[in-house]
Amino acid sequence: MRVMVVVKASKESEAGEMPSEQILADMGKFNEELVRAGVMLAGEGLHPSSKGKRVRFSGRQRTVIDGPFAETKELIAGFWLWQVRSMDEALEWLKRAPFDGGTEIELRPVFEAEDFGKEFTPELRAQEERLRAEIERQHPQHQ
Repeated sequence: MRVMVVVKASKESEAGEMPSEQILADMGKFNEELVRAGVMLAGEGLHPSSKGKRVRFSGRQRTVIDGPFAETKELIAGFWLWQVRSMDEALEWLKRAPFDGGTEIELRPVFEAEDFGKEFTPELRAQEERLRAEIERQHPQHQ
């Protein structure tokens, strides 16, 4: 199963404060363990919401909202995408992560094709497979 590991933003990350060399080294070591174990599919930190934008959809109207966004507890500072056998395995990995200071991390399963039921028709499945193959062709380094 794939899980998205969502690192919640903090006042520090929203202020654009960069992690210390020690934190970067510890996170690099943890990421190496994830990669060696075949768990990590992707992972990145995100700039503060002051550099972001949101788009609100209402009928045909599209409204662009410039950051920063007020609710820090609702913001994301980074993410991983992991391939694990179970949510319990993901939790075991996450408990080893070098976080401190009240950092909050959210784990969420990623939908797989079989989760969608009969509405995900053979034609839609074939389209999804074509798109994934094209993404792999365009960006082989990200797979």
